[in-house]
Amino acid sequence: MDYMKLAVEKTIEGMDNNIGGPFGAAVVRGDEIIVVCSNRMIADNDPTQHAEMVAIREACKKLGTMNLEGCVIYATCEPCPMCVGAIMWAGIKEVYYCSTNDDAHEHGFSDKHLRDYLSGKDMSALNMIKVEKREDCDHLFTHFHNKANV
Repeated sequence: MDYMKLAVEKTIEGMDNNIGGPFGAAVVRGDEIIVVCSNRMIADNDPTQHAEMVAIREACKKLGTMNLEGCVIYATCEPCPMCVGAIMWAGIKEVYYCSTNDDAHEHGFSDKHLRDYLSGKDMSALNMIKVEKREDCDHLFTHFHNKANV
């Protein structure tokens, strides 16, 4: 089965229906196609609706788990840092992609500012401010663990 071709077809369908841009992804486990999705940023007015994010969300719903270990993603373009983070949080260990982040940049879909910030090359993109000691925040981890033991 050509899983990348399925992702490309879903991407074209999404673009033709004004759902999203030129990005698609498939989540596969073994020979089982879990989901095939296009980017949904346009339809949802949501900058987090990248194809990989949509695919992870839909796969988790379909499988009833946050753990997608054993799954593989086929993405039409190299995942951005946000998507890489989600892929790793989901436990996915393998991603196949076609276009690179440089290809995306050449076509006006750049994640260079994210990559530069995360590499420490340009810290001006975001001002992170640590809020000092807050009792209402400090107990949240304990509350979660206490609730889990009930």
